[in-house]
Amino acid sequence: MLKQFFIICSGADTDILNSCSKGEQNKYAGIGATVFFTALMAFIAASYALHTVFDNYYTSVFFGLIWGLLIFNLDRYIVSTIKKTGNFADEVIQATPRIILAVIIAVVISKPLELKIFEKEIDRVLLEQKNEYTLANKNQIAEQYTPQIQKLEQSIANLQNDLTTKETEVNALYNTYISEAEGTAGTKLLGKGPVYKEKRDKHDAALAELQQLKIDNTEKIKAIETEIATLKNDYDNQVTTSQPIISNFDGLMARVDALGQLPWLPSFFIFMLFLAIETSPIFAKLLSPKGAYDFKLENEETAIRTNVLQNKNQREALLKTEFAINDRVYKDIETEDELYNYKRKKARELLQLQVDAFFNQQKNIL
Repeated sequence: MLKQFFIICSGADTDILNSCSKGEQNKYAGIGATVFFTALMAFIAASYALHTVFDNYYTSVFFGLIWGLLIFNLDRYIVSTIKKTGNFADEVIQATPRIILAVIIAVVISKPLELKIFEKEIDRVLLEQKNEYTLANKNQIAEQYTPQIQKLEQSIANLQNDLTTKETEVNALYNTYISEAEGTAGTKLLGKGPVYKEKRDKHDAALAELQQLKIDNTEKIKAIETEIATLKNDYDNQVTTSQPIISNFDGLMARVDALGQLPWLPSFFIFMLFLAIETSPIFAKLLSPKGAYDFKLENEETAIRTNVLQNKNQREALLKTEFAINDRVYKDIETEDELYNYKRKKARELLQLQVDAFFNQQKNIL
């Protein structure tokens, strides 16, 4: 049962192969087994690759099954269409496009399996890339907010400097009127005279301005600090929003790119393994001698070809003969008076009918 299934997988004509030896049947069963297991590997590889895309087992298995059946059909077609002609050069030319197709299939099958085999190494590369992207993302977002924050912080510093300058001025006026009262500066008269009162009034006015300036600048500073807090909150929100995009940066293309950053030799040997598996049925047919199955298949094909050519030639000869007979028949009756008189009579009747019809039509018009 299993042997018969593999023979069907090989694309061989089961009716012809059943009449061949056991060795011939085993050869094609081996070819069919290679085709089947290659399609099975294609199914597994495609399911894994699609799982990295859809992240759903049922969808991945469904489309992976379709891909496996497609590869099975292609491999079966490739193997079954290689005919043993007895001329090795002709067979190689015949197999060349099929070998190219087999190489493409081997690449498609091997790449997803490489991704699974080197999954841990790829995860490490992806982690490094994610960290780099995270830092770069934060820097890019910071470039949008940092200039505004720095400008607002500078405004706060300017307001605080205004307060400091005003406090310095008020302290200086305070020292001036105290020194005047103590007689250590100014008029150097001890006591609170008119000059002291003038300087005290000037200090008090400046002190009132300082108090008002503190109130005004404090409100301005609070408003600016609120604006800075809003900008920083927006920055944090944008970083938080964009981080899942970076965290999910592990799709199929990202993994293929990460695989390319790993040493190439292990991947190359895996590819060569699948290339050998994929092309082995083709080379098995090319290198194997022409067997009983090939002779019987050729016998049936040439018999059908000969029959078709015979039928075609016979129909052409029949058609040619028919033309010749028709030419002779019409040439013979061309000179018969009886046929001439009959046709002349019918032509006269036809003309009379035409004249009568024309007359009646004109009469109706008038």
